[in-house]
Amino acid sequence: MRTKIAVLLHNIRSTHNVGSIFRTAEGAGAEKIYLSGYTPHPLDRFGRVQKDIAKTALGAEKILQWKQCPSPSSVITKLKREGWEIVGAEQDKRAIDYRKFRLSKPTLFIFGNEVRGIPPTIRARCDALIEIPMHGAMVRQAHHSRHTKRGKESLNVSVAAGIILFAFPRS
Repeated sequence: MRTKIAVLLHNIRSTHNVGSIFRTAEGAGAEKIYLSGYTPHPLDRFGRVQKDIAKTALGAEKILQWKQCPSPSSVITKLKREGWEIVGAEQDKRAIDYRKFRLSKPTLFIFGNEVRGIPPTIRARCDALIEIPMHGAMVRQAHHSRHTKRGKESLNVSVAAGIILFAFPRS
């Protein structure tokens, strides 16, 4: 039996990122996407299609189940009660390299705001935090000791979601 995965997007600003994550999550076999905070939805408040989401999701928003949730906390509580593991994708002291994480039961992956990430209150509710190591700045500094300019410290949220959602073999 295949291990279930779902995605929670909290306070994502960009409709393009949301659409891209819909397309990626559908391709990776996610069960559902939860949208919380001010994350844009595939339909506006009048029930009209959000064109920017539709443009990047390419129909995945019509296939993949999604639900707007006023609070990420209610989703986390519900899924924990149902035996799901809650995993935040975030750079944090607690975070482990995503390649060391093992999918062992249904898992909700949380992705946060493009600039601020997942708020500390939500991180504290996660069973695990995973991160994608960034090597650009470290490699340049190691080879060019006089080079002090820092490289990028994170990836675009939709790219990070793609790496993480496709990283785990599910039987």
